This record gives sequence, structure tokens and C-alpha cells, in this order.
Amino acid sequence: MFKNSTGKLLAYLALPFLLATGCVKEKKTETQTTTTTKAAAAPPSDEIVIGAVFPMTGAIATYGQESVNGIKMALDKINAEGKLTKKIRLIVEDNKGEPVDSSNAVRKLINIDNVHAIIGSVASSNTLAGAPIAQENQVPMMTPASTNEKVTETGDFISRTCFTDNFQGVVMAKFAKETLGKSKAIIIVDNSSDYSKGLAKVFSEEFKNMGGELLGNINEYTYTQKDTDFRSLLQKVKRTNPDVIFLPGYYTEVGLMLKQARQLGINVPFLGGDGWDSPKLQELAGPEAIKGNYISSHFSADDKDPQVQKFVQEYETNFKQKPGAMAALGYDGMLVMADALSRAGELSRENIKKAITATANFTGITGNITIDANRNAKKSAVVLETTPTGMVFKQKVNP
Repeated sequence: MFKNSTGKLLAYLALPFLLATGCVKEKKTETQTTTTTKAAAAPPSDEIVIGAVFPMTGAIATYGQESVNGIKMALDKINAEGKLTKKIRLIVEDNKGEPVDSSNAVRKLINIDNVHAIIGSVASSNTLAGAPIAQENQVPMMTPASTNEKVTETGDFISRTCFTDNFQGVVMAKFAKETLGKSKAIIIVDNSSDYSKGLAKVFSEEFKNMGGELLGNINEYTYTQKDTDFRSLLQKVKRTNPDVIFLPGYYTEVGLMLKQARQLGINVPFLGGDGWDSPKLQELAGPEAIKGNYISSHFSADDKDPQVQKFVQEYETNFKQKPGAMAALGYDGMLVMADALSRAGELSRENIKKAITATANFTGITGNITIDANRNAKKSAVVLETTPTGMVFKQKVNP
């Protein structure tokens, strides 16, 4: 880390007490801004410092741990190849899966660590909490995994290397109607999550446009993150007799809900988004409840592409488990960042921002990545089936 005054450290130690709001994980917060009205101090010239903001602890820790595993794998490759004139130093900050901790982490990386750019986060509400601070200070911030549309609307220094909810919501609505032949859907929404509400809205609109019937509205069947008993909600769902249930949530609640739904005799397929994609899902749901459900995601370890299989083998060697989507997204995100750094010329934050947004036809583990005019990635999605032994590839959907 760089030298800093005792005053700065004391000020940042005090921030959690000044900013704490009692928010739960992924709780939607008002747009947060800093008092800074100009770009932060220039980063160092003798190395490239990249900040990473991820949930390394807390309820969604597997997302952060997998993401950082992928980032570090990519970083080893980048530094070993020596294509950049300077080494990259990574500083990882744990946001605990909380919006307030996310904003504090971004402030610390900018104002104390003087980073060139930031990668992060996962869970859209966490990224939405930090993005306005990066934008205000004119520091490039690129999320590898936050899919809510509002993330990149924050401003021109904010970008992403994953697809958006507008895309994966349409993918799953079409899968429900055309592939599974379902016509009566219920949507169960995590009311504390920007991600869940955004994805529910897109699925609802597309499913109805295709002639499907939505039983109730998207605000009728809801829960909040950290809930553990969903039986009352599921009894209401069961009485409507749907033939498919869309559940755009995170694995922590989804796993428990699947188990309780099967115990109550709800045997129709559940569909979800990339928030399900964690090795912990099978453990939480159990071997019976996990069967026969489907999700959209960014990556399949079953993909026969030689580049993908090389990544899978290296990841298994390093971490003794198969990589999930977050690992692959973290890996690609770091490689895209390095590619932008190699094209940026003088490593000012403005130049790095421009290089990131000029990314086109980058070949990644999760597909070809092109950043569009709105700083979103145009790339394919995969549909996976949940099984007791893991996710099984069903189909790939191009944008």
C-alpha cells in the first residue's frame, strides 16, 4: 500500500459508523455520492494498481471467493507473459455482500490506495452502491458479474463484461414457453434485491408477450434476503397451480426454497438466473429438490471448447473443485482489463476507461466479448439444468 497520513486512516476507520444504515445484503439503497467534485489523485507510475471489491465473507461469499480465484489465475498468466510494461498489483477488499461496505471499499481503494481502476462487484445492489463513487472520482470501474441495467447507467466510467438482465430475462422466458412448453407462470421476487426485481420485470413482459399467462403480479409473491422459512409463501404459490415458477434470486435463499417447495408437493420446474450458479446450491437444496430446474448463466464447465477445458483443468488443479460462472467471469474480467491496459498508452484513468469501452471481439472463457455504446457486453448465455452432481449444459443462446 502507499504511504498515507494517520488522519486519513482514522477518517476511514470511522466511515462504517458514519454510514451504517442497517441494510441487509443486496438491499436497494439510494444513489450514494462522495463530496469529491474532481478526479482523485493520479495513481502511481511504477506499477499498475487494480482494486477488487467482492464478498469474501458473508452470505454470498462463494461468489466473491470464486471471482477472486479467477482473477488471480488470470493475473498470474498476465504477469508471467510480460506483455505489459509494468506488473499489476491487486488489492482485494471484502464488501461482505453489503452495499454500505461496498461503497466504503471503493472509497478506500480510490482515496487511500490510489488505484488505476477497479474490478467489481457481484450482486447488482453492491455494485450500484460503489459505482457512483467511482464515477464521481473518474476512476474506471468494471463489473464482471452485475447484470442489472442500472449499473452502467451510473456514468461513462462504469462498464461490465457480462450480459444484462434484459438479455437473460428474455432467454428464460423463451425457454419456459418454447422449450418447456409452459403457459402459466408465477414469479417469486426477492424484494430486497435490484437484481431480482429487474430480472422479474423482464421475464414477466417477455412471457406475456409470447402468450403466456402470469398468475398474479410481480409484487405479489415476495420474500427478503436472509429469510429462511418460505412455507407460507409457497402455500400461496401452490394454490394458484402454476406449471412453471420463475425465481430470480441468489443461491442462499433459492436452495432452501427449492427444498421446502418439494416438501410441500410443488413439483413443477423452477427457473432462475445466474444468481443460482454456486457450488453451494446443491448442498442447500438437497439431492431430490435440485432435480429438474433450469437457469441462465454465463459459462458451462462442460463446454468442449479447448480453451474452456484448459481453464477448467487449471482451476481444478489450483482449487480442487470445478469452476462456476463467477470464477470464469472473474478470469475474463481480469483479462479484459489487462487487454485494455495494453491498448491505453499512457496509463491515465481516462485512457484506461476509453480502452475498456473500445473492447471488441475479445475471446474469453465465457464467450466473445464486445462492449457496446452503453458499456454493456454483448455475449451469449447458456441454459443449465440443475442436478445433484452439478449444472448440466442444455443450450447456448446468442444475443
